[in-house]
Amino acid sequence: MTHVVVLAHPAPSSFNAGAAHAYMEAVRALGGDCALRDLYQQDFDPRLKSTELPWSKDFAVAADVASERKVISGARTLVFVYPFWFNAPPAILKGYVERVFGLGFAYEPAFGGTRPLLDGKRLITISTSGAPNQWVGQTGAVERLRESFDNHLAAVCGLTVLEHLHLGGVTQGIRGDVVERMFDQVRALVHRHFSRPA
Repeated sequence: MTHVVVLAHPAPSSFNAGAAHAYMEAVRALGGDCALRDLYQQDFDPRLKSTELPWSKDFAVAADVASERKVISGARTLVFVYPFWFNAPPAILKGYVERVFGLGFAYEPAFGGTRPLLDGKRLITISTSGAPNQWVGQTGAVERLRESFDNHLAAVCGLTVLEHLHLGGVTQGIRGDVVERMFDQVRALVHRHFSRPA
């Protein structure tokens, strides 16, 4: 089971980075393989270039996009880890999706619309917010995001959404024991979906 974890947080010591590593450690403990794509550490450019538009006369797949597509091609499970900023993924992740999951790789034209090209791959999302889960739930922020981002991406590309785990109340000064309990939720997610019965 190969997992590609796409981390979209600018601080290497962030809670989000810790959650990504907790996920990968849990996968490895089960004998799985993981690759981390830390978008900020890679200095990934989220801006789609005019030459990346498939109808451009100068169309070419950029080297950084080709590299990401190669990694994703070998994955069975894609995992997005990011904070809520204005109740949405950071711009770097949105740009990653626009550039990497583009026409010709993640989907292709078909009669009456498009045809997905990533069938068989699964999608997991781990998102965080400073707002507590209760508030995020009451406002419907997570449900709207699941519909507009997770489910839409999955439908276009042929992914199967396994789970969207949202961890709220992630603030400066959060106690270590609270952090560890949240990381336990991440580990439990891995076991829920990837532990094989004895």
